[in-house]
Amino acid sequence: MVLKKKVKKILGQRVGYHEPDNALIIVVGIILLFGLISLSSASAIMAYSNFADVYYYFKHQLVGLGFGIVAFIFFSRVDYHIWRKYAFWFLVGSVVLLLLVFIPGLSRHYGKARSWINVFGFSLQPAEFVKLSFLLYLAAWLETRKKNLGDISQGIGSFVAVLGLIAFLMILQPDIGTLSIIAITSLIVYFVGGGKVKHIIIIGVFGLLAFALMVQIKDYQHDRFKCLLDPSYDKKGVCYQVNQSLIAVGSGGITGRGLGASRQKYMYLPEVSGDSIFAIIAEETGMIFSILLIAAFSFLFYRGFLIAKKAPDDFGRILAIGIVSWIVIQAIINIGGIINVLPMTGVPLPLISYGGSAILATLAAIGILVNISKQTRRSIKN
Repeated sequence: MVLKKKVKKILGQRVGYHEPDNALIIVVGIILLFGLISLSSASAIMAYSNFADVYYYFKHQLVGLGFGIVAFIFFSRVDYHIWRKYAFWFLVGSVVLLLLVFIPGLSRHYGKARSWINVFGFSLQPAEFVKLSFLLYLAAWLETRKKNLGDISQGIGSFVAVLGLIAFLMILQPDIGTLSIIAITSLIVYFVGGGKVKHIIIIGVFGLLAFALMVQIKDYQHDRFKCLLDPSYDKKGVCYQVNQSLIAVGSGGITGRGLGASRQKYMYLPEVSGDSIFAIIAEETGMIFSILLIAAFSFLFYRGFLIAKKAPDDFGRILAIGIVSWIVIQAIINIGGIINVLPMTGVPLPLISYGGSAILATLAAIGILVNISKQTRRSIKN
């Protein structure tokens, strides 16, 4: 018994561990499997056109998924309390990651954004990892400052300063979609960590004003809102992706055209393997499976909420709600853009869209969530 306790201590595990939240693991597995099937179908034509291999994107996604599973296993086994010790370095790491995209020779441009870096021939998107590193910093910071959040210098002022720094670096890229996810998630964890509602409202109002100003300055951002209000504004130009997405979703009907039978993936709809993949899912599988996918994300949030509710400490509670909020908010922003109830932002659909950086960071975060679920005050039954 003593030896067993020593082994667990070496692994960073507490003796009071119990079974993880298997329902969470199962729903994540279902989303991943559905995502691989959807990606294989959605990307086939584009993959053949670009690389003469219909499975090019699918095979690369499997590689990213492999690294993601390794990260998931690692973070699910390491006691999440360890990460609290390195909170400051997670903040430093977040800033460094966002600065990497401005280094000549390392930075890689896609369209108007320079949100990627090229490392040994592989493209990485640092902002995806910042979602997790900055959240780890905030969770630890909020736990230690809980009683001082109402203070200007120790609480709200410091929170605005660090969030403002991250926001500034992301605006320079620019990556407004990812910034929106980080900002909304940060406000949620600030509230969960004990922040005052009036402070959140004030930050939100100033954030919206700054966003509105930026939209007016940046023509392409202004055009996205025009497309939101009127998709017919420029059907063949800036509103093209929105219109083709709506055609795909509408033509899927209740039951869909059938797996592999999408017409929009034949080079009509841009980014079918990335931020437009939900449109292909809706076209091929219809409204029923689209709703089931949304229900799966909702269930994921529900399990995360239960884990947060029964977490053994504030750090675990804040971290758990932050992780599931990030994933679900990103899903809402992605799907909202596809069906034109939100502006198009270019963020991927979590666990489904093509992208190694995104799936690696997301599965690492879910691994931490699973580790928290092993240490809840009691097993999660409902």
